[in-house]
Amino acid sequence: MHVRSYYVYIMTNHSGTLYTGVTNDLLRRVAEHKSGRGSGFTSRYRITRLVHFEERGDVQSAIEREKRIKGWDRAKKIALIERDNPGWKDLSEGWYR
Repeated sequence: MHVRSYYVYIMTNHSGTLYTGVTNDLLRRVAEHKSGRGSGFTSRYRITRLVHFEERGDVQSAIEREKRIKGWDRAKKIALIERDNPGWKDLSEGWYR
């Protein structure tokens, strides 16, 4: 049996606007955001840098985590990002050649 992974992720732009999403294909979804096809919000605000992601084993867990993060205030989201990525580097750098 194939075990599917789901990802909760946070992306940002040059001015620090945050977007939280969930997907079963992180490479594809980040590529969509980078090309402006991700969502109306990410396209409008040019959100192209992946700054945080977490892998989950089931879709329900991923959706619950996404909703929890979306409910947090900005300071708590920033603390989550900076725990593992203090420089806010684009974690997808080098994924696409």
